Parts: sequence; C-alpha cells; structure tokens
Amino acid sequence: MTLILRASPSCRVLTDVTRCTIRRSGVCGLAKNAEASRMKETCVSFSSSSRYSAKISQVLHLDNAGIGIRRGRRSIVAASPPTEDAVVVTEPLTKEDLVGYLASGCKPKEKWRIGTEHEKFGFEFGTLHPMKYEQIAELLNSIAERFDWEKVMEGDYIIGLKQGKQSISLEPGGQFELSGAPLETLHQTCAEVNSHLYQVKAVAEEMGIGFLGIGFQPKWGLKDIPVMPKGRYEIMRNYMPKVGSLGLDMMFRTCTVQVNLDFSSEADMIRKFRAGLALQPIATALFANSPFTEGKPNGYLSMRSHIWTDTDNNRAGMLPFVFDDSFGFEQYVDYALDVPMYFVYRKKKYIDCAGMSFRDFLAGKLPCLPGELPTLNDWENHLTTIFPEVRLKRYLEMRGADGGPWRRLCALPAFWVGLLYDEDSLQNVLDMTADWTTGERQMLRNKVKERVNSSGWKKAIQNVV
Repeated sequence: MTLILRASPSCRVLTDVTRCTIRRSGVCGLAKNAEASRMKETCVSFSSSSRYSAKISQVLHLDNAGIGIRRGRRSIVAASPPTEDAVVVTEPLTKEDLVGYLASGCKPKEKWRIGTEHEKFGFEFGTLHPMKYEQIAELLNSIAERFDWEKVMEGDYIIGLKQGKQSISLEPGGQFELSGAPLETLHQTCAEVNSHLYQVKAVAEEMGIGFLGIGFQPKWGLKDIPVMPKGRYEIMRNYMPKVGSLGLDMMFRTCTVQVNLDFSSEADMIRKFRAGLALQPIATALFANSPFTEGKPNGYLSMRSHIWTDTDNNRAGMLPFVFDDSFGFEQYVDYALDVPMYFVYRKKKYIDCAGMSFRDFLAGKLPCLPGELPTLNDWENHLTTIFPEVRLKRYLEMRGADGGPWRRLCALPAFWVGLLYDEDSLQNVLDMTADWTTGERQMLRNKVKERVNSSGWKKAIQNVV
C-alpha cells in the first residue's frame, strides 16, 4: 500500500516534464463484406466511397466533432459521446458493420502506440475520508484553470477534463482516472504519468487532499463512498445487484491500471489477445496490491481480482472462445451482441436499457426505444460496458492489474510492450502457453488473487506449466 501525491521527500514527482501528446493516426481500413473480415494474415482494405465508410465515419470523427463553449483559452465540452445528436442513421447497421468497426483498428507497426489508464483514490488528509463530489469538482476546476484543460460537463456537473488525446474522468465512487494519450515510447508514457501526478499534486495539496495508489479501498465501506453524478453509473448501480454479489464493490471500491496496445491485422490481434489472456493472471500476481478491506487484512493479495469473479459473469472473465480455431473479429462481435446492454445515450441523457439485447436494437426492437436503430456510437458505447480480463475495441486493453504507486504505473506498460510488441517475445509466449487448457488458465486466475505461502505459489504454477 503506497501513498502517492502527498508532500513528502519519499514521493518524487518530476516538475520539469514536457507534456507529450502523440495523435493516433492511420486506420488500416474497413471491411466491405463479412468474408473480408475473416482474413487472418493481412489488414482489410476498403474503398473510401463504400456505404460502410460513411457509417464508420460517424465514429472516426469523434475527436473533432464535439461542440464546445469557449471561455477564454479554455472550453467546456458535453459529456461523451459528444456527437450523438449529429448522427443521422440513413441505413440500418448490420453485423458486417460491427465487424468492420473492430477491423478498422488495424494499423502498420510503425503506427502502433501505447496507451495507459490508471485510477487512484482521493482522501482528506485530516480525516482520511474519501473525497466528496464537491471537493472533486473544485479539484477538476482548479486543474482546468491552472493547466489549461477543457472541462467535460454532464448537465451542470463537471465530470472530467480533456486535453488533446488525454482525458481525466471519474469512476463511480470518485476514483480519479487519467486516460493517457496514445504515445510512441515508454519514456513518453512515463513522462505523461509524472506530468499528471505533478498537476494533481499541485492542486490537491492546497486543498488538504492526498491520493492512494492501491487496488481496493482499504478503509471505508460502501456506505461511506460518495456517488458521482453520472447518469450511466445510476443505471449500473441499480443493475449490478441483480447479476452478482460484488458488482457494487467493483464500481465504488476498486482501482486499476491498464495498458492499451495496437495490432496490425486480424491474425496479429488473435495472437496478442491469446497471449494477453494466458498471461493476465501473471500480471495480476505481479501487480497484486489490494490486501485490506475496511481496515483489516482480507485474505487476498488482490481483492480487486476476486471481486471480478462475482460482478457480472456475462461480461467479465477469461473468454475461453478466444482460443477457438474459429476466433476472429466476427466471433468477438457475436459475443458482444449477447452481452446485456446497460444504456442508450440520447439527447444528452442516458436511457436505462439494462439487461436488454443489442441484437434486438439492431432489429429496431429495443423495448426502451421501440423502432429506433443503433448508430456506431451506440456500438462503441456498448463495447465499453464489457469487462473481460482482455478487452477488444479498435485496440486491445490489458485489464488484470491492481492500481498502484507511480513506479508501477510506468512498469505495467513496459511489461506488456516487451511481451506483445516484440515478435520473438510474443511467439515465445504463445509457444509456452499453447498447451494450456481452459481449466488451467482459469485455475491460475483463481489462485493468483489468494494469499498463499511460497510453496503454494510454486505448486499452482507447476500445475499449469
């Protein structure tokens, strides 16, 4: 358990970091038909004049289409997705379109980037109580004014900040998250982390606020955690107890750090997805950092990992089908279509569609919006509500690590970049894990979160290897 951002000689935060913002560019292309989406060895190429290209442009222009209100040098932007009112559905989406959306993430190796996301708990120095929303709002407003970030609003509430390709957002219990820009090198990633921590520290110190880098809230119970004023979280909070016993703990009392990585083709995506899933328990073990609950040891090295085993198994876990010979973009779309929905975003409001089917939405038969058809924005939003140990969007997210101190925030991307962006390392991982069964991968995930002695660890690893 490590305290970060507190005024102390033991917490070194670089103050002379140059902010690096490298824009993600280059899209491999978009599929013309379902057969093209199954190509395993090369990126799919498309005509820019195709019907599908017009549809995908609804999503690809998101970063530039938001309408903001300029105030001095800063602006205020609406809560994401900022373009939903501008999207007009001219033709129904098809499964082919959804497959092509994922395939559009393919890019040549020289355009691969590294994205890092990390969360942390804010607390009052004097009382150790979690930050209230009013304090978080003051912190966000002050960071925006002092360091030239754009404010992200939901109604009258400030819920985040945006600066170039970086964003700061709030998790359900006020966990403070940086979603970093897609960067070219690990050095840039670490510089970004340090720049963010410096900015947060500079403002939070003046408010008597500190931050804790850890995977699970170590002191306070659910009743003590403030609820953030975000519409999607209210829907999730009502739905979670229906599908698992620990979903609210996941929402309000966990923090993670994750790494987002690119792929060059469907075949490259498959290889990285399989390697990432096989080794995700190893990352969980290496970065385990959540041993306390409400002031006492909880019996786990990673309580956060344990919580995911009973949050909502329809949308979490180790995804055994990724190791099937038939796996590809289309099979992930089939999986995602069957994950129950949370919401649809319309007219700057979240509409509760919890438990409903995106397949019905495609057919215009969604009970909460009868007759209405989804846009690619809706599909993009739906993909963010799926929580497996490795998640596919237009890139791959490695999601198995606990939140931690700033040194680990730099270490996790180094771990995954070394394994997945180096061809020899990636092939070695695939060779080493090729004969692991579904049961063995699941056993390893179950074991690494538990507190066991060294002989127990050795036995668990030997059972797999």
